[in-house]
Amino acid sequence: MIVIPEDFARETVGREGESGRQWIESLPGLVDELMRRWSCAPDGPVMHGRVGIVVPVRRRGLPPMVLKVSFPHPGNVFEPDAYAAWGGRGAVRLFERDDERFAMLLERTGSGTLATIEDFDVAVAALGHVSRRLAVTAPAGLPRLADITAEWIDEITYAAAEFDNPLPPHVLEAALATLRELGPSQPGTLVHGDLHDSNVLIGEREPWLAIDPKGYVGDPAYDTFTVIRSLRFAHLLFSPDAAAEVLRGLDLFCDAAGIDRDRGRRWAQVRAVKSTLWGRRNGDEPWLIDVTDQLAEILI
Repeated sequence: MIVIPEDFARETVGREGESGRQWIESLPGLVDELMRRWSCAPDGPVMHGRVGIVVPVRRRGLPPMVLKVSFPHPGNVFEPDAYAAWGGRGAVRLFERDDERFAMLLERTGSGTLATIEDFDVAVAALGHVSRRLAVTAPAGLPRLADITAEWIDEITYAAAEFDNPLPPHVLEAALATLRELGPSQPGTLVHGDLHDSNVLIGEREPWLAIDPKGYVGDPAYDTFTVIRSLRFAHLLFSPDAAAEVLRGLDLFCDAAGIDRDRGRRWAQVRAVKSTLWGRRNGDEPWLIDVTDQLAEILI
C-alpha cells in the first residue's frame, strides 16, 4: 500500500475534521483498489497538493500517467468534465474517471510548472496561450458563472459594511457596476476557474498543459484575476511605477489569450474586491490583503 505524506494527512484532518480523518485512513486501500481496477502499477513517490494526492503510475501500452484522488468537495466535482471537454487541448489528458471517489487517471507530463519560468513576459504570454487553448464550448451541466456571480452584489455590499467599508467608495462601486453590467450575460465558454502559474505544467506534446480546473461556464476573462494575483505580479507592486507595470502585464496576458482587455481588467477588479473582503473574514495574511487592496484600485 502507498504511504500518505504526513503533512498532507495533518493538513487534511486539521481542515476537514473527522470526515478528513476517515478519508485519510481509507485512502491507501482506495488507491490500491483503483490501481487494480485500472491495471496500474505505482511508478514513483506519492505527491500531493492541498486537497488531493497524485501517484505516478504506469499501465501497459499507455504513456506514463498519474492517479489523482481528491478529498470529496463540491469544488472538485466538475474537474473531470472539464478535462473530458478539452480532450487534451491545452490540458492534460483524462484516461479514466471515478466520480463517486473523486478519482482520475491523468496524463503525466514533464517535470516543473510555469512557476519555474523566470522571464515575466514569457510566463504571462504562456498563461494567455493556455487560456486561448482552453476556450472551447462548455458541455452541459457545468456551473454557470452568471448564476454564481449574481449573488456577489449582496455578498460584497454586506461584507464591506461588516468591515466598516475598508475600500474607497469608487473601488467598491466599480466592482458592483461590473457585476450589474457583465455578470448576467456571459458566453457558453468553458472556463478553467483557477488559472495561474502552478496550475500549468511544462508539457511535451504541447508546451504548456493546464491542471486542476474548476470547470465553469462563462467569460474567459474571469480567469484574469488568478493570473494577476500571483507572486509573479506581486513584486511589481513594490516597483516605482507599480500601476503601469501591473497594467502592462494585464495587456500582455489579454493579448495572448484573445480576451478583451477591458473585460479582463473589470473581472479582475471585481474579483480583487471580493477576494480582499473574503480574506479579511477568513484570516488572510496582512500582506496578501494589502496586495489585493492595491490591485482592486489599480484595476479600476
